[in-house]
Amino acid sequence: MTERVINLKGFFEEARAGRLTGIRCGRCGALAIPPKEFCEGCQQRDWQPVPLGGGGTIVSFTVIRVAPRGRTSEVPYALAVVKLEEGVSLLGRVVDIPFESLKAGLPVRFRPLESAGQTLVGFGPA
Repeated sequence: MTERVINLKGFFEEARAGRLTGIRCGRCGALAIPPKEFCEGCQQRDWQPVPLGGGGTIVSFTVIRVAPRGRTSEVPYALAVVKLEEGVSLLGRVVDIPFESLKAGLPVRFRPLESAGQTLVGFGPA
């Protein structure tokens, strides 16, 4: 069995340091984020780490006003699907952007967030 180049723990360690890291399949060239076990394109496990710039645009978003259990003190907050400049999409929390300014196509930039000792993917103004 081949070892993974970057796993989820490594992904979030890099994110905590302010770096987004994707993986590119050495067989078919597909790019993925966050790390996956197998390539969706060719079903292989030939991954190489790829640094990502962190810039992108909002594709879709929602404002959470009724929080899941354990997160009630955090509402309201926004989550967005962001298409990164490299072409892959990632879900993250929106910060420092007023809800009324959120719209599809809005440029944003990755920024790591910490909550209860965990690193979260966040996006703020570009």
